[in-house]
This record gives sequence, C-alpha cells and structure tokens, in this order.
Amino acid sequence: MLYIFIALLIVVLLIVIANVRIVPQSQAFVIERLGAYATTWNTGLHVKIPFIDRIAKKVSLKEKVMDFVPQPVITKDNVTMMIDTVVYFQITDPKLNAYGVENPISALENLSATTLRNIIGELELDQTLTSRDVINSKMRSILDEATDPWGIKVNRVEVKNIMPPDAIKEAMEKQMRAERERRESILIAEGQKQSAILVAEGKKQSTILEAEASKQAMILKAEAEKEAAIQKAMGEAKAILEVQKAKADGIRMIREAEADEKVIKLRSLEALEKAADGQATKIIIPSDLQSMAGVVTSVAEIARK
Repeated sequence: MLYIFIALLIVVLLIVIANVRIVPQSQAFVIERLGAYATTWNTGLHVKIPFIDRIAKKVSLKEKVMDFVPQPVITKDNVTMMIDTVVYFQITDPKLNAYGVENPISALENLSATTLRNIIGELELDQTLTSRDVINSKMRSILDEATDPWGIKVNRVEVKNIMPPDAIKEAMEKQMRAERERRESILIAEGQKQSAILVAEGKKQSTILEAEASKQAMILKAEAEKEAAIQKAMGEAKAILEVQKAKADGIRMIREAEADEKVIKLRSLEALEKAADGQATKIIIPSDLQSMAGVVTSVAEIARK
C-alpha cells in the first residue's frame, strides 16, 4: 500500500512538473480550457491544469520585419513596374492574433500587395518615383487600421525598391543625360555671360579712371598756368613798382639837388634821345628845348657847383 501511495505521489509530481511553464520575456502564451479561450500568460511562472488546459499558441511580442516579394503594379499612366516593400509590425494582442485570422503573415502580405496596387494606381510614373514618403505614409495608415482586428500594430512601411521596365529605364537615362547637358550648357552660357560682364565692367572702370586722370591732369595744368600767370603778374607789378620807385627816387634826388628848370629840360632832351634810339625818322622837339646852348650852359654851371 505504501509503495502504491509513493508511486501515485511520484506520478502526481511528474504531472505537475510537466504542466509547469515559464513564459520568457517578450512572449505570451494563449491558453485554452476545454477548447475555449481561457487566458493569456505573460512573462513569468505558470501552471496549467493537466488534461484540461492547453497552450493554443505561443506569440512573440517583438517587432518583426517582413520583406515581401516584389509586386507588379500599374501606374495611372499605364506603366507596369515591380515594387518591393518592407513592413515593420508588432503583435499587441495575442488573443486577437490567435483567433482573428487564420494566417496573419500571409494575410498581411496579401493586404500589403493590394494596398500598394491601389495607391500606385492613383499616381503617375514620375510621382511614384518621387513620392516614396507619401506611399509609405498611406500604406502604414491603411495597414495599421486593417490589422487592428488581428492584434497587429503596423509601425512602419518602407518602399524598398522600385523597378521600372528596361525601356522606361533607358528613356529615363536619356532624359537625365539631356537634362545634365542642358544644365552644362546653361552653366557655360552663364559663365561666358559673367565673363563678358566682368570684361565690360573692367573697360568701363578703366575708361572712368582714364577720364578722371585726364580731368585731374587738366585741373592741375590749369592750376599751374594760373599760378604761373599770377607769378608773372606779380613779377610785372613788382617791376612796375621798381620802375616807379626808381623814377620817384630820381625825382627826389633832383629835388634834393635843387636843380632848376634848365636841368629838367636837359633830362627831357636825354629822354627824347632814348625815345629816338637812332631809328626815329621824325622827332617833334618842344619849343622850350630848341635853345640847346642855354641847356648846355646850365649843365656846365651845375657841374661846376
């Protein structure tokens, strides 16, 4: 009897130990009891009822990355291309994820392809190539709302690669080449224009400087001529003053010598001689100087004094 009891105890312990579960971090276990949903086990130690409870699904709560195969899509202007997308999602409700949809990953992939075709169908080729942010934002919003009943949270959607047909690629390369050549021509023309402008500006500045230099030279020349004229006039005035001073001194000396009228007449005669200078053909002599003997006598008397 004792052995039976010990055996039963060991069996019970083994059954209990076999039904002890430890839920790791970032995981959750969905538990069913008698085939119906019972609870969700989060991180920690749990024990299920033997033969009644069962783990229906183990769910990882980490963020997952799904790189779906490229999907053929048609743009608004009827260009068929292949687009590769990457979806970042996370399971937030293990119960909804376990019972909301049969295969969540496959459902998410199909929903992503359908949403992508709808969005690209509203855009033309050029818009598709330049509007990746718009496509990502629209897809994330639509997928996140659609996957809420599945307990999935779509965090980000990225358009990984856009592959247009070879003919479109060739046309785009030609267009890009033509655009680069056009920009090159514009840059060359702008450079030549700037060069011509700078040359013209240089010539203009040179002409202005030459005119300014000529103007300054004329001003300096006029100033010099003015100064020379002033100096000449001052010299002539000074000479006139000296002559007048000499005449005044001569008159003063004559007065001091108490010369009479006869001496004055002799001086007048000498002045007439200088005026004639041997070149005059006709000289008018005043009547009071015609008597030369009287003048000479007067001079002799003055000399004796």
